[in-house]
Amino acid sequence: MYDFIVIGGGILGMSTAWQLQQKYPGKSVLVLEKESSAAQHQTGHNSGVIHAGVYYKPGSLKAKFCKEGNRATKAFCLAHDIPFEQCGKLLVATDSAELERMQALIGRCAENGIEVDVLDQSMLKAKEPNIQGVGGLFVPSTGIVNYTQITQCMGDLIEQAGGHIHFNAAVTGIEEFADRVTVYTDGKRYHGRYLVACAGLQSDRVVRMMGLEPDFRIIPFRGEYFRLSAKHNQIVNHLIYPIPNPDLPFLGVHLTRMIDGSVTVGPNAVLAFKREGYKKTDVSLKDSFQMLTYPGMIKLLMKHFKASVSELKNSISKKGYLRLVQKYCPELSINDLESYPAGIRAQAVAKNGDVIDDFLFMNTSRSLAVCNAPSPAATSAIPIGKHIVEKVSALVDR
Repeated sequence: MYDFIVIGGGILGMSTAWQLQQKYPGKSVLVLEKESSAAQHQTGHNSGVIHAGVYYKPGSLKAKFCKEGNRATKAFCLAHDIPFEQCGKLLVATDSAELERMQALIGRCAENGIEVDVLDQSMLKAKEPNIQGVGGLFVPSTGIVNYTQITQCMGDLIEQAGGHIHFNAAVTGIEEFADRVTVYTDGKRYHGRYLVACAGLQSDRVVRMMGLEPDFRIIPFRGEYFRLSAKHNQIVNHLIYPIPNPDLPFLGVHLTRMIDGSVTVGPNAVLAFKREGYKKTDVSLKDSFQMLTYPGMIKLLMKHFKASVSELKNSISKKGYLRLVQKYCPELSINDLESYPAGIRAQAVAKNGDVIDDFLFMNTSRSLAVCNAPSPAATSAIPIGKHIVEKVSALVDR
């Protein structure tokens, strides 16, 4: 019998397990992960950005956790000798419409307490000679890191403190009793006094295993990246982002300096026909059927039909993808875009077709599930873990 069982070996699961040990020293903790190692899905397939919290609604958990997570992530890296770089981010306005939208972001940054510098065209050019725009916002606290390395470090800390991590342990069922929760994997079962599920792309399915009926469904969106050829590793000094369209749920294609010195381009956002479908050819009949028969999915597509078609076209056509980047970095050519692994975003969508934009939790008397952990979840992993531990403590103290 374990005191706490955590489902999920991504950065949220590891952060939660690590902080449960700190809150309850001497209590036993088990992490179950269906893959053969940690951080195999969203954690290990993102752009590695330590976000500052520019875009998020004031007062939301996203805004709160991101600002706290920016500091906490850097502090964790310093404490455990994990390399990171505070390179800063530039949001570039390329026309008058984007310049107008930028004003709203300036106000949001002020409300969220995020330091930004407003740049005119000449100041932008001085900071980024290879970037073209009419103005921009510079966010100095944004950084880059390898989140897989952070997750693996957390795993090491869990085991050093006496915790257990079992890989290749896909959860197939959950039963809750008055005094315990039993978790079933292939051929094994584990008993715990309390359960936390940080299941990412499988979160709605795990919620159902807990005996709850989620009023959302996870819809997978593939984010496709390219990497610039090595001759362009110095093309930018900072992370380069477009001014986002507030009517769309994603941020747009950006140039990201990676911690290994390379520069990636992306991501876009195209519907994936498999929850863990990192390749365009990956298709799951089960996943596709459940997604396309969900009323919220149809309503979401109708709301964003034009954007969805555009994203699909740019996924098929490398030239279309390139045009998005050339808008602010015109010197790049199609031969500069090299292949790079895609990522999958687990997006919770409500039955009315709305994208659930903030963190979402569901619980029973002994179990807690993280239902939606949108970007910037990796940046925010430490404060989210703390928040989860507080919620679990409320269950323990009942």
